[in-house]
Amino acid sequence: MTGPQLLPGAVVPPLERSFPITRLVAYAGATWDWHRLHYDTAYAGARDLAAPVVDGQVFGALLAEQLLDWLGPACVLRSLHFRFARPVFAGESVRCVGKVTAVDGRLVTVEQSVEVLGPRARTAVAPAGALVELREPADGP
Repeated sequence: MTGPQLLPGAVVPPLERSFPITRLVAYAGATWDWHRLHYDTAYAGARDLAAPVVDGQVFGALLAEQLLDWLGPACVLRSLHFRFARPVFAGESVRCVGKVTAVDGRLVTVEQSVEVLGPRARTAVAPAGALVELREPADGP
């Protein structure tokens, strides 16, 4: 089941996303998290923030999406952890990166992080990582 792409050191294909204010409003609506910090430019500015702040749970979803896109439907996310390093603001873009750190049968351990792209490049989320299980398609949930 573990092919050459799943050896320790293998690079997970990066995932990039941008965060225009419209995406932040859509996320607020989808999650019912209407805190003004996540979409109101004047509210964020009054708190000395550059712009509204991307909701932190977005990053858990992106890290999971990165792995599921890469490994496909046979991938079962067993655990995911992440720690915020710096905020990401409306108008910025991020790249999720990762690499395989261990393979034990069907279990794959991945180390990940989220980097902000552009002129204010920085690490937004790290450390982060996951344990995934690879199942045969007939295994079921």
